Amino acid sequence: MPAEALVTLRQRLATLPVRHPERTALIRSTATFYAVSRATLYRLLRGGRRPHAAHRADQGRPRSMPASEIERWCEIVAAMKVRTTNRKGRHLSTVRILGLLTEHGVDTPDGFMKLPPGRLTASTLNRHLRRLGYDHARMVREPPAVRFQAAQANALWHFDMSPSDLKQIEAPPWIDPDRSGAPMLMLFSAVDDRSGVAYQEYRCVYGEDVESALRFLFNAMARKDAGDGNGNPFGGIPAALYLDNGPVAKSAVFGRVMESLGVAVTTHRPAGSDGRRTTARSKGKVERPFRTVKEAHETLYHFHRPETEAEANRWLARFIDSYNRGDHRIEPHSRMEDWLAHLPEDGVREMCGWDRFCAFAREPERRIVAFDCRMTIAGVTYEIDPEFAGETVVVWWGLFDQELWVECEDRRSGPFLPVGGPIPLHRYRKHRKSRREIKADRVEDLARRLALPRAALTGEADVVMAEARPRSPVPVRPFRDPDPFGELTFANLLVARRAIADAIRLPLATLPAEDRAFIDALLARTLARPEVLAAIRERFPPGQRGGVG
Repeated sequence: MPAEALVTLRQRLATLPVRHPERTALIRSTATFYAVSRATLYRLLRGGRRPHAAHRADQGRPRSMPASEIERWCEIVAAMKVRTTNRKGRHLSTVRILGLLTEHGVDTPDGFMKLPPGRLTASTLNRHLRRLGYDHARMVREPPAVRFQAAQANALWHFDMSPSDLKQIEAPPWIDPDRSGAPMLMLFSAVDDRSGVAYQEYRCVYGEDVESALRFLFNAMARKDAGDGNGNPFGGIPAALYLDNGPVAKSAVFGRVMESLGVAVTTHRPAGSDGRRTTARSKGKVERPFRTVKEAHETLYHFHRPETEAEANRWLARFIDSYNRGDHRIEPHSRMEDWLAHLPEDGVREMCGWDRFCAFAREPERRIVAFDCRMTIAGVTYEIDPEFAGETVVVWWGLFDQELWVECEDRRSGPFLPVGGPIPLHRYRKHRKSRREIKADRVEDLARRLALPRAALTGEADVVMAEARPRSPVPVRPFRDPDPFGELTFANLLVARRAIADAIRLPLATLPAEDRAFIDALLARTLARPEVLAAIRERFPPGQRGGVG
């Protein structure tokens, strides 16, 4: 309905009484003419009476300085906050930065800049920082997360370990005599990225060791026996494995085993290696099954505790089987059904046998072969071919078997036995950078290139100094010594005469008349103790009768 027609209708209605029949007929005819309902027409008539927000004509435009100049100062202030932020999130305040800029200035890529005093206040600067998007919360905000999902099953597995809430079992399968205490019960988990199907096992370990991780991964990739009551078809060699930067990922043996199996090992980037994005974070697709097991399964151990590792794994396998039959995170079917429905066209890659897997898990060590062609590795003695006697060789000893291989000058010999929908994986794209990210990148680059004058910390004068004004001397009043013990002045003549008699060790009445006259004249002139005693020592020298000392 045109605005002019609404204005005309509102003017005509204003001339009619509220309940006049012509008013109702006018509303009905107008609604019919413009093909709108009466309710819509009444709503349009009421909308014109609402007050509109009124603003100043110069709203959003700074008055203290040009907009480009104040935006530049906002960039500098934001860069100062980014540059001074520590790991706890503390940084310089706007008031402190404003004081530094007005007192000392700052070196920027465009040259030295110093803010004239009184041009900006902290409240004005904070308001423009929020208005222009340079406030600290936006500058340190992380970029949007990119969530990926593999297109096929077994394209990517997430692998991780977590200490069990049970901590220990009563009968561990083994105890290391060189270590104190029983081994810790660790929960190992491998989760398919596409379907979320999990495979978990308990293992008693003293830490995140490579041997336990490889044994678990072999069980996870190997074919499960359908007759064990579980009927778990999950398995096969994945195309890639994703894990954290722990001891397992850093192990050379683990890398060689995965390379032999054709598995690409991917680890998350270290913390602080990708700007503002948090990189070393927990991986939810493998952490979620951990939490579910600890909350829905391990809490039942308060009623019954497993006594052995095998018993704990039987109970856990039963729970994981029900977990895999649970709903997929986004698809309208279970996790196991999703894994079976998205298998590769040529099927999963079958896992090798245990003997071949043991051949991959070998650790190199440089040793010198003894002259008796014997060598002891991990407490086991091997006998080597005589041609290696006295040579420095690289010994490849297995983690899971007793075979030994020897490599010398690019020639390897052995084995020697002991004597006696969503974005496809690796093709996901990052979000296009927003204006906030572009500003944050520019501020971060500026923060790295800023240079604050040294005088801001040392308090020393800058290179260019204004002439210092002479300071007026501080008024000083002389110290008035109360002398409570009479160390400077005798209290009266009697005390002074007694001190003189003690000094010359003679009564004053026994002295000649001229000496008594001298003492009377001295005490009449001053009662200062040092002056009186000095005059007495000069009048009565030591060594004579009546002398001082």
